[in-house]
Amino acid sequence: MTAYDDSNIFAQILRGEVPSFKVYEDDDTLCFMDIMPRTDGHCLVIPKTPCRNVLDASDAQLAAVMATVKKVANAAKAAFDADGITLQQFNETAGGQEVFHLHFHIHPRHDGVPMRPAGQMGDMDAIKGHAKKISAAL
Repeated sequence: MTAYDDSNIFAQILRGEVPSFKVYEDDDTLCFMDIMPRTDGHCLVIPKTPCRNVLDASDAQLAAVMATVKKVANAAKAAFDADGITLQQFNETAGGQEVFHLHFHIHPRHDGVPMRPAGQMGDMDAIKGHAKKISAAL
């Protein structure tokens, strides 16, 4: 297994070197908005400790992250009056992973509304507002 690279963007966010729109934080996890949102309310949950993905995460890291995923997913569903939630999680390059720090994508979804294409920068004012909306629902 490849070693964890602490220069990845999420490690930089955890160290405060790169700004983010924080939604939720506890001792073990951080949730922040994706700046290339595929849905309104698209956010990410990560552990605060190093691990590349599910394949090398400890049981404790996975338990902490999943507890936060559930909490934030319910808040995002309520905040956006969504019909459902799509969770995405990718492992290794062949599995679609681009940032090698364990993370789960949370997408509030509405019936009949497709996700936007990947890789398109979002409007920062809108994203900031979405962060506040989910935080308020927590």
